[in-house]
Amino acid sequence: MSKRLITLIRIIIAAVLFIAAVVTVKLVSMPWWGNLVIFIPIYVLIAYDIFVKAVKGAFHGQLLDENLLMIIATVGAFVVREYPEAILVMWLYQIGELFQSYAVGKSRKSIAALMDIRPDTARVIRDGEELILPPDEVEIGDTVVVFVGEKIPLDGTITCGSTSIDTSALTGESLPKSAKEGDEVLSGCINLTAKIEMRAEKEFYDSTASKILDLVENAAGRKAKAENFITKFARWYTPIVVFAAIALAVVPSIFTGDWNVWVYRALSFLVASCPCALVISIPLGFFGGIGGASSVGVLVKGGNYLELLAKADTFVMDKTGTVTKGSFEVVSATPENKRQELLRLAAIAESASTHPIAMSILRSAEKTDARGWAVEEIAGKGVRATKDGETICVGGESLMRSENIEFAPLQQIGTTVYVAKDGEFVGSILLGDALKEGSRAAVEKMKADGCKTYMLTGDNERTARAVAQTVGIDEFKAELLPADKVTEFEKILERKKKGSVVAFVGDGINDAPVLTRADIGIAMGGLGSDSAIEAADVVLMRDDLGSIAEAKKTAKHTVNVCRENLVFALVVKAAVLVLSALGITNMWLAIFADVGVMILAVLNALRPALAAGRRVKRSKSET
Repeated sequence: MSKRLITLIRIIIAAVLFIAAVVTVKLVSMPWWGNLVIFIPIYVLIAYDIFVKAVKGAFHGQLLDENLLMIIATVGAFVVREYPEAILVMWLYQIGELFQSYAVGKSRKSIAALMDIRPDTARVIRDGEELILPPDEVEIGDTVVVFVGEKIPLDGTITCGSTSIDTSALTGESLPKSAKEGDEVLSGCINLTAKIEMRAEKEFYDSTASKILDLVENAAGRKAKAENFITKFARWYTPIVVFAAIALAVVPSIFTGDWNVWVYRALSFLVASCPCALVISIPLGFFGGIGGASSVGVLVKGGNYLELLAKADTFVMDKTGTVTKGSFEVVSATPENKRQELLRLAAIAESASTHPIAMSILRSAEKTDARGWAVEEIAGKGVRATKDGETICVGGESLMRSENIEFAPLQQIGTTVYVAKDGEFVGSILLGDALKEGSRAAVEKMKADGCKTYMLTGDNERTARAVAQTVGIDEFKAELLPADKVTEFEKILERKKKGSVVAFVGDGINDAPVLTRADIGIAMGGLGSDSAIEAADVVLMRDDLGSIAEAKKTAKHTVNVCRENLVFALVVKAAVLVLSALGITNMWLAIFADVGVMILAVLNALRPALAAGRRVKRSKSET
C-alpha cells in the first residue's frame, strides 16, 4: 500500500471520527478533560507523522520548519481548549500535504519515464556462446544481439540485419527510424521489427542512455535564481514569524491581561505563516519545466539554464551540422539529361575513395560495376580511372586544365566536380551541404521572438553568405578557425546589452570552447560530438533547430508561472498574516487560506509540464 493511500485513509477515518466527536460533545455535556479525552486520539491519528517529521528535521538542523509551526499552533490550540480547531487545522494541512505529494509525483512522471530507457541486460555472443550480462559488463567490440521489443543496451553499429528503431525516449520523435547494416544505433532505443546483431562501440557508462540519465538526475542540483531566493527566504522567514508570533502573544497580553485572545491570535498567525506554497511551488515549477522540455527531446541540465533559456535574446550558430546537415549531397548535374551517366562515370572513378564528396556521389548513383578499373588519385586535383583503353577523369578545374580538357566552368555556390571521358568533357556535378529541414522556420521563430541571430563557420565566404541569406540569419562570419570562432564570439559578448543572454548552438568538437564560453550553450546532441554535449547546458536530442523554439516556449512558460506563484503567494500570505494579527480571521480561515494558496500555486506550477505534454500528443496525432 502506497504512502499516499495510507495518508488518504487516515484523513477519511479522522474526518469520520471528528464528526462523531463533535456531535457527541454537542449532545452530551461534559467537563473540559472529557472533551480532551475524546479529541486527543483523533489528533494523534491525523498528526503523528507531522511530529515525526519535525523531530527528524530538528536532528538534521532544520528546527524551525513548517512541521514545527503546525505543531506549535495546534498544540497551542489544545492548551487554550480549542480542540476542534486544532484537529481541523491539522486535517486541512494533511489534505494540502497529500495534494502536494500527488502533484510532485505527477510532475516527476515525464522525467521518471526516462528511467525506462536504462536497459537491464544485454545478450552478448562470446566464443560462439550467447551470454546474458549486465550492460556494464559488455566490452567494446563485443557482438550484441537485440530481439524485437528489446531495448538497445549500448551505443553500437549494426553488423547483421535491418530493422525499425523507436527513438522517442531519446529524441521525442514519434516516427520510427530505419536502421540497417553499418548504421549507428543508440542505447535506450527500442528494436521494433527484426532481430539485429550489433558491435558495441562504447562502454555502458559512456553510452547515450547513461549520459541522458546522468544529465537528468543532476539537473535538480542546479537551481534557478528564483529557487535560490526561496531557499534563502525560507531560512530567514520561519524564525522571523516564530519570534513575531511570540511577541504577538506576549507583548499585548502584558498590557491587556487578555492572554487567551492574544495567544489565540498568535497561533492563527503561525498557522497562516506556513510557507508551503512558496517552498514547494517554485522548485516544482522548474522541475516540471525540465520534464516538459525533456518530453520534446530537449535536455536542460538545471533550473538555472531553463531560466537563462527563457531570457535568451541572441542566438549564435555554427553552420555545418547545425544549420546544415553536415554531409554533401548532389544538388544538380549539368547537363541534366546526362545526370545518370555523369553519376555513373563519377562513381566508377570514386569507387575506392572514402572522401565525403566521393561518398555523396556513390550514394546518389545507381549501382555501378567498377570491377577492373584501375584508379589513380591525383593529389589535390581529383582521380583518374582506366580500363581497356578507356579513361575517366573526375575532379576540379585544375584536373581539367592539367589534362588539357576544355570544360564549361560552373558558377554556382557549392562544390563542383567535373567529369571527362577519353579526353572529352561530359559535364559537371554540383554538390552542396544541404540545409536541415526546419532550419529556416526555426530562425524565423527566433526572430519573431525578438532574437538576434548570428552564424560562425569555417566554410568559405560565398557558401556562408548563401546559407545565411537562405535561412534568414542576420549576420555571419566565414572562414574561421576554431580559435577564430572564440574570438568572434567574444566580440559578440562584448557588444551585448546589460541583462542580455547570448546562446551558442553547435555540434562539433571544435564548438566545445564556444559552448563553454556562452551564457548558455546548446548542443545538437543526437548526432553531435561527446565533447559538445559535455560542454553544453542544453542538449537537443532531435538534432533539429526547431526544438529550441519548443524548449524556449516551455522555459518562458515555466519562469512566468514561477513568478506568478511567487507574487501571488507573498501577497496573500502578507494579507492573511495581518488579518490574523488583528484578529479578523480565526485559525480555521488561516489554514484554509494557506492550504488554498498552496493548492492553487501547485496547480499553476504543473502547467508548463502539462502544456508540453499536450504539444507532444498533438504532434504525435498529426503524424
